[in-house]
Amino acid sequence: MAKDDYLDKHELIPKHTKLGERAVKELLATFNISKVQLPKILASDVVVKNLGLKIGDIVKIERKSPTAGKSTYYRVVADG
Repeated sequence: MAKDDYLDKHELIPKHTKLGERAVKELLATFNISKVQLPKILASDVVVKNLGLKIGDIVKIERKSPTAGKSTYYRVVADG
């Protein structure tokens, strides 16, 4: 099994998706915030490394929730 397949299929790792420039602008405008106001995810995180994300990229994390069905979080990649 390839490294990517493992992270995609592991039930404890939620789906991570890098946002494109347009999606980032829409997200920041929708919530009237800047990147520095988003929670951080470290560049040393295994999923961040696997996706090839760089510092300053924004990742969308979709988690399964027993009450909401699915919950979405956004994190900015930070040094660490």
